[in-house]
Amino acid sequence: MAINIKNTKTVANNGIKMLVYGQAGAGKTSLIKTLPAPIVLSAEAGLLSIAGADIPYIEIHNFAELEEAYNYVKEHSSEYGTVVLDSISEIAEVVLAAEKDKAKDPRQAYGALLDTMNAMIRAFRDLPLNVYFSAKMDKIQDDTARIYYGPSSPGTKVSQALPYFFDEVFALRVEKNQEGTLERWLQTFPDGVYVAKDRSGKLQDFEKPDLGKIIQKIGGRA
Repeated sequence: MAINIKNTKTVANNGIKMLVYGQAGAGKTSLIKTLPAPIVLSAEAGLLSIAGADIPYIEIHNFAELEEAYNYVKEHSSEYGTVVLDSISEIAEVVLAAEKDKAKDPRQAYGALLDTMNAMIRAFRDLPLNVYFSAKMDKIQDDTARIYYGPSSPGTKVSQALPYFFDEVFALRVEKNQEGTLERWLQTFPDGVYVAKDRSGKLQDFEKPDLGKIIQKIGGRA
């Protein structure tokens, strides 16, 4: 087999892969408006915050529709700049429901959920465009009984595995400033309380909630 030598200078040309999690109402969906040429796969029926933004979307009600949507985006990837899954937490619920219908034992359904989600996330992650997954936030306890905040999904193993699939994992924080006004920030660096990471090394610990500018800062596809 012939060896294909590539160069790291072109890595970002394949798109930036991002996961953003936060509490309900923090503004995860409204971040979609800051993305370059997005198409949204929506499992939440909660797109009111981007109403009027002229963004195409596909509603996802079951796993078959998710597969169809993936195939469509793969075939038409040159027409879009970003594919959005809003949210991965709800899509995991869809996958779990499908697995429960097939499994005799609920424990088998959760094992199948992990395998299916891993395969699905890898498939979307490898598309040649920017990828944005939103997720709900939850308290998670690891094997050492440490409690921290991270992306939420049915199945503890799925929740713990989610951050490992992405280049960029951001916690959408909503905090009061010194004047008492609420501000939104994307936390990009872990602090022992919130899961976060920035593989590019080009971001500040806290960035303004504009994913398009973050993509440009990293050097990805605009």
